[in-house]
Amino acid sequence: MILQPAALALIVASLLTGFMVCYAGWYGLQILLRWDMRSGSELQLSLERRTYLISAIVNFALACQLLSLLLFIHTADDLHSLFTGAMCAAGTLLVNGYGYPSLALKVVNSLLAGLWLIINYADTRGYDYPLIKVKYGLLLTMVPLLLLESFFLIAYFSGLHADIITSCCGSLFSLDRPGIGSDLAGLPGRAMAIAFYCSISTTAACGIMFLGKGRGGYLFAALSSTSFIIAIAALVSFFSLYFYELPTHHCPFCILQSQYGYAGYLLYGCLLGGTVAGLVVGALMPLRSRGSMAAVIPHLQRRLTVAVLVLYGIFTLVVSWRLFFSSFRLV
Repeated sequence: MILQPAALALIVASLLTGFMVCYAGWYGLQILLRWDMRSGSELQLSLERRTYLISAIVNFALACQLLSLLLFIHTADDLHSLFTGAMCAAGTLLVNGYGYPSLALKVVNSLLAGLWLIINYADTRGYDYPLIKVKYGLLLTMVPLLLLESFFLIAYFSGLHADIITSCCGSLFSLDRPGIGSDLAGLPGRAMAIAFYCSISTTAACGIMFLGKGRGGYLFAALSSTSFIIAIAALVSFFSLYFYELPTHHCPFCILQSQYGYAGYLLYGCLLGGTVAGLVVGALMPLRSRGSMAAVIPHLQRRLTVAVLVLYGIFTLVVSWRLFFSSFRLV
């Protein structure tokens, strides 16, 4: 199964990303230890010149990381027809013990990649390298996670065999089966819907306040992250029923398929993008007065806040459309 073209592409991309971030991490470590803007030494000049190359390498590597998340999910869903019992990516990821850990690492690394890319963008707008140590400290944190992801990804695809019988999403997200899937499916649907609309409304109100007064950035970041968690739980426990028009189908992966208009890609893309933007708003708060960032970060934070409001707004509109205009009704 490792010879599948999409699987090979993911493995090669993961190995290249790991190699590039290791290379960048080595020089990032030197920057963290030896960077001194007050010095005119040959070492300092070399680090200043090299940081442009390193930033370009990492930008490319992390952009590939973001795209690989979508490819991984699509590949897992596309391979389900090869395994007895699988109906979507939920079953394919359960073929061995590395599937779901690979997905979790990809999501975490994609969130961190988005965070790094935006911080690097802010840093390049300044003339005095104000965020140089911040972004390379974050990069060094990401290196072991990206390498671990490569290991899990290779182990997952090399362990795929077509003679394995796996479980379908109906059993994975059944109330009778213990696990995270059944716990999410078992949450009270209408209560989760109310919690979702309350969290989105609170996040939007806080975002509007931040746009108007420039205060509450930390609170907005926290609310954005909380809304992400509640939205996922509400989608599995309640909103998914209106997409599938079945009272017992809670799978978060089937919504990625063509018969549902690939709506899952839009929904999850909005949630991930909004969460990254919201987290960056909070992460940039203590850096607003650092050197040349005083003229850059407030404007960037406003743009990110608008992005959160738009992306979460799109998610809310899509699930609300299905809720109010679907012929399915829970009695």
